[in-house]
Order: sequence, then C-alpha cells, then structure tokens
Amino acid sequence: MNAAAAPLATTTVDRALRRGLDGRARRTAPASIVAVCERGEVRGVRAHGHPRADAATTSRDTVFRIASMSKSFLAATALALRDSGALDLHAPITEYLPAVRARHRGADALLTGDLLLSNRSGLGEDNAWVDRHLGDSRAEIAALFSEGMLLSAAPGTTYQYSNLGQSLVGAAVEAVTGRAVEDVVRETLLEPLGLTSTAHSADGYAHDTLARGFRTFDDGATFHPEPYVRTGALGCIGSMFSTVDDIATWMWFLGSAFTDDPLAPHVLAPSSRIEMQQPRTPIDVPSGMFDGRDLAGAGYGYGLFVEHDRRFGRIVQHSGGLPGFSAHMRWHAATGIGAVAFGNSDEFGARRVAGAALQDALDGTDAPSAVVQPWPETVTAARAIDDAIREGRSAAEYPGLADHVLEDVPPGIRDSRLAAHIATIGGMHPVQKPFAERVIASATEAELLWRIAGERADLRVQARLVGVPRPRVQNLDVAVIVHGETRTKDEIVSPADRHRIVFDGE
Repeated sequence: MNAAAAPLATTTVDRALRRGLDGRARRTAPASIVAVCERGEVRGVRAHGHPRADAATTSRDTVFRIASMSKSFLAATALALRDSGALDLHAPITEYLPAVRARHRGADALLTGDLLLSNRSGLGEDNAWVDRHLGDSRAEIAALFSEGMLLSAAPGTTYQYSNLGQSLVGAAVEAVTGRAVEDVVRETLLEPLGLTSTAHSADGYAHDTLARGFRTFDDGATFHPEPYVRTGALGCIGSMFSTVDDIATWMWFLGSAFTDDPLAPHVLAPSSRIEMQQPRTPIDVPSGMFDGRDLAGAGYGYGLFVEHDRRFGRIVQHSGGLPGFSAHMRWHAATGIGAVAFGNSDEFGARRVAGAALQDALDGTDAPSAVVQPWPETVTAARAIDDAIREGRSAAEYPGLADHVLEDVPPGIRDSRLAAHIATIGGMHPVQKPFAERVIASATEAELLWRIAGERADLRVQARLVGVPRPRVQNLDVAVIVHGETRTKDEIVSPADRHRIVFDGE
C-alpha cells in the first residue's frame, strides 16, 4: 500500500528543485539536472549548463553516466534468475565460478551471491581502485580472483562497499546464462520496462544527447575534460548511462512493490523487489554517506541503500560516481515521491542535491512515514475493547483477549489501574468522536492505538494481536496522554507516529 498525504503541488516541486540545484551545485559542474518524481512520473526538472561545453543546453533528455546506480539493475537481474531457479544466491559462488579464491587470516573463505550483493562478503572497500579498472577485461579480473583475494573482514560480519564483490554476481549471471551480463540486464529489465535511454555503453547514443565528463580541482573555477572510463568486466556494477525520466520509471518499478498495484509484476516479482529494499547489512548511522540526516538506522540491501528516517520512514537510495560524473536516485517508499540528480563533474555532489530536493518535497506534502492497513480482526478487537472501556465493564469481560492477558495482569489490577487513569483525566467525556477519528497510530497491521477523550486529559489504549489463525489480543495497555498528544512524556518520537492508517474499504 502506498499513498501520499497530498498530491505534489507545483509550488512544492518548484521549491524542492530550487533547494536541490542550488548555487553551490551549479558551480561544481558544467551541466547538471535535478528532477522530482511521483509514482514514476517526472513532476518537474531544473537544469543548468552545457553538457558538452558547447552551445547546447542541458535538458531532461540529456544522457548522463549513472555509474554505481547500475548495481540495482544487476541485483534485480540476479533475483530474476534466482526466481526462475537458474541462480542460487545462498550457494557458494564457486558453484558458478570454480576458480574464485578468497582468504581471511590465512584460511579459505566462502562467498555467496547474498553476501556479495549486500556488501558483507568481507571484501574491502575498493572505489578508488575500481574507478580506473572499470574497463579491465574479464580475463584480467578472473585472474585476480583465481590468484586469491584477501578479505579485510570475516564474511557476513561487516559492511564494506565492494565493487569487485558485486561484479562476481555479474560473472555468475554470465555463467548460468552463457551470455554477456549487459545483454541479460537489457532483455530482463530495460526492454520490458521501456527504458530506451538506459544502457551500459555510450556507443548507441546520438552524440548530441550525451553529457561529457569534466573534472575540477578548484571548486568549479575551471573544468578539464575527462574521457569516459572504459567499460569491461566491471561494467555491470558501474558503467550505465541514463536519463531522469528512465530513472523515474526505474525508481517507481522498484518502489511500487510496496503497493497493492505493483508495476510490471511479470518482469520481477514484487516480493523480490522488496527484498532489494530491505536493509540486509547494517551501516553505522553517524556516517558521512548520510549527510547528517536524522536516521534511526540504515543498511545495504541488494544493490541499494536503505535509510530509516525518523520522520519519513523508509527511504531507498543509491549514488553513482566516476571520474567526470556524479549521480544519485532516492525515493520514499510510503508515497512514491522521489528525486534524481545528475552532474557531469565528480565534485557535483548529486547525493546532497537529490537529498535536499526529496526532503523539501516530503516536507511540503506532510508525507506519512508509512501506510498501514490494519487487519479487520485488529479493528474489530479494538472497537470491542473501546466499547467495553467506555461502558465501564471489567477487564474480565473484555472480548477477544488471548488466555494469558488476564493471567499476566489480573482483571482486578487492570480495573484499579484504569480507574486511577480515569480519575486523572477527570472522567471520560460523554461524547466521543467516531472510532476511526480517534485512532492515533498503527505500527503494524496487528496493532492499533486510539484515544478516549477525557475532561482534563485523554486515555490512550493500545491493543496488539498475535497472528494465530484466529487472531487474539496479546497485549493491552492503557496510558494517560495530554490533549492533542499521542505519546506519554517519557516516550521518544517514532516514525510510527506519522503512519497513515487506512481502514479496509477506504
């Protein structure tokens, strides 16, 4: 389920674009563009500069190199092969690439596709080295692995961004299909999704559509042309080119997996797309890669970073960077709102640009952190308990409780505690709003928190069900909260406070 609190207004989009592509960003690349998207549609773009340092200006059709954003395409292709039974991501990678050798502290180490795609294989961070080896031949990269790679951590223990590691998944794709991984990606994803402006090589593009790369060493005072880094054995993890419109479609293809109407389920199962967007490898939040955002947690999924924003919940993203280019895509799972930024200089800072644009767009729509539709059983149980409390019945008479609830806290204790709470709030107000309007939060489909208005303060009731075949209430709690508040004074802010709750039939 996926829905925005309000449609993106033109003024919101324009403000987000201005905040993203600010003066600092425009200064650090000869050409750049930022787009705000909603459910796969580009709602607005802001572009600047000349992508080839000639008279032509940047437009939404300008093709930029997206570099490591390629990894999400590789991961999706690998999962499609996994789903068809051709590739086992939990099998040793040597089942597909027998010559691969890896060692940690003198002992042989076992690598799997799962570990490699989620950057916890033990292979160390290698960005600086890989940038200038992207065009190495398959024979050259295979020779490195057959000689034996040294791991800088035990497999499965630590996040380390390994381009070489993910490239092994590309090699495994080639092993099981007998074809170039770029061709498999194109036929599995690009062609079915209509991503006609996305490719692994610049060769197929018209000259007047391509942005050329540049470098600056003086904060944009001067720029020097930077030839395209060649593509070779490592191209599957970093060589792609694309446009903002194609990436908007790609983001929504992935993000729509969280909705009741996912885009193109025949291309890749929605459940597999959700796997990509689950944080499989934890990443320390006080990290420069998150630009100081207020995160409750973060991790790497399959070919994607996943942030857990304290206000907005799940945000999925990935950057791309090569000499001469900087790119970034990011989207909000609950609403389908996203941002993408490209610049033709590696100093451009596309992550900061897209991050600022998306933040402003979400702020402008008062976006929910998630959309939750409680089970019908959850709503039925909560309504029944609400009636019982307001009617003054004993906890012994509450319907829908699991057997242990009144054993853990006996009815007499519950009744006396409730009586004390009611006294604190000055008694329950005789007229209550409809139940749905009094619901406060729902962290999951099995839980509801709602308000019962009092004269001086309110009761907050929380019921959580257990998912047995006939769900029963396993936890029941009542607290006092201030009028207009949703938490007690000792509780911290949670993304669940901003969930949008949708009842069956809405």
